[in-house]
Amino acid sequence: MASLSQARLLDSPKLSLVARLKMDAESPSCWESLVQIQACTGEVILFFLNGETYLGDSCCHAIHTIGHQCWPNMLETLGYNTEEGDILQGYCDHETAKSPPSPPSSLSVKASKVVPVKALLP
Repeated sequence: MASLSQARLLDSPKLSLVARLKMDAESPSCWESLVQIQACTGEVILFFLNGETYLGDSCCHAIHTIGHQCWPNMLETLGYNTEEGDILQGYCDHETAKSPPSPPSSLSVKASKVVPVKALLP
């Protein structure tokens, strides 16, 4: 009994894996935004649990980028339900629309009082 295996030919490849994963040069920093969403998880938790109506600019920028330019259903994949994702996107869309783009920041160092570690210990 002979067995034949053939690769299935695709009629027309739609998007390459690189394009689907948004890793090409034309994609708007999708992976950086995904990492930023992870970094602002604490803000999002406080947003829902304590009713705080503030998310930082970088958190909102990441949510906006992921939802509108990368993967629209990613928030649900990360564990937020549809309603929570809609609330986050609505809030961030509103915040992004009303605030002008931030100018590039230059690094600045501020002097602050240094407290010795021994002073902090009992």
